[in-house]
Amino acid sequence: MPLFSKTQDKTPLGIYVHVPFCRSKCQYCDFYSLTAKDDKLMDGYLNAVVTHIREAGPQAPGYRVDTIYFGGGTPSFFGADGLATILAAIRRSFDVDYNAEITFEANPDSVSDGFLKRMKAEGFNRVSLGVQTDDDALLKKLGRPHDYAQAVAAVSRIRKAGFKNLSLDLMYGLPGQTLTAWKDTLERVLTLQPEHISCYGLKVEEGTPLYAYKDFCHLPSDDTQADMYLAAVDILRSKGFRQYEISNFARKGLYARHNMKYWTGGEYLGFGPNASSDFAGKRFTIVRDLQGYINGMKTGGEVLQEIDEIPLRERAGEYLMLRLRTSVGINREEYERKFLLPFDPIEAALEKDRSFGHAVKGEDGRWRLTPKGYLISNTLISDLMVIQDKSQQLKRFNT
Repeated sequence: MPLFSKTQDKTPLGIYVHVPFCRSKCQYCDFYSLTAKDDKLMDGYLNAVVTHIREAGPQAPGYRVDTIYFGGGTPSFFGADGLATILAAIRRSFDVDYNAEITFEANPDSVSDGFLKRMKAEGFNRVSLGVQTDDDALLKKLGRPHDYAQAVAAVSRIRKAGFKNLSLDLMYGLPGQTLTAWKDTLERVLTLQPEHISCYGLKVEEGTPLYAYKDFCHLPSDDTQADMYLAAVDILRSKGFRQYEISNFARKGLYARHNMKYWTGGEYLGFGPNASSDFAGKRFTIVRDLQGYINGMKTGGEVLQEIDEIPLRERAGEYLMLRLRTSVGINREEYERKFLLPFDPIEAALEKDRSFGHAVKGEDGRWRLTPKGYLISNTLISDLMVIQDKSQQLKRFNT
């Protein structure tokens, strides 16, 4: 019998661990995180997550974990000992694939040589570094706890520690940022030679500090943001990066395997406050309250909320909404087999989108959006979902 055959026959599963601690809160961030360095609270979090993982492991005997992602918050701020303890609990409780992708997010100010050496020794093999911009003045406006020199030094340390898969996060549409400045940022950051780049347009979320003064900070117009996005697509393509999702670009074969689970309907389990899961046909979220999570895991209380069994009709909508965010796209055979719905009305709409340069049909028969289509993807996908809903109603009427 071939080595690993029993593991490989199992259903792939991703694990996400939310680490809700940061050195400081960024002006634009609406993720759940805490900034106070409270050792007692951190110890309580660690115990709760490890307990949760140990309880969940026996519920997934038919699964193999092929991706693990530590996000936040700032996992690197939490420290090596805590991350290593959580990873060890995952390995003991789940069947983890021998070549699993294991990622941790980090900020440039919180990675030391010792920390990175420990992470590499523990089996982490991918780093996602939050750079955001090379402009120190903008970093300060955003509330980032680092400058660009620290980002460059962090990349050097990451390479020195032996990591060969590095992703850099960048943001465009920043206060006062011009198209020329954004292009210069990309060119400068690309000299760091990452394997993966994520480019996100700044979104001003209600409830964040930035929202309070958004009308006075000279944000670029929607048209300028669109030009910035298309410039990123062109520049990254010219440097050998493949766009595999609206905001994500990678060198050949180095796309984020964990994140692709979210966009292609894979199963995943989340641990830590506010983490989400899609597992065994159900979707559920952990309470957005660290102390509530700690207390619940300590006493056996309820820590889950929004537990929903997802009907097939909703999965059909998600197929369109998520797959069309990616270079994977959609096709007739897959759609009709999974959802027992006609593809003809969908394809007719996509043909119209193709005439405007918003969609393409590859030689493999799969439909994908173009970069221009990605810019208005919400509208295009919404139109397709209206068409899909009509097909579902007609099917119910005919049966």
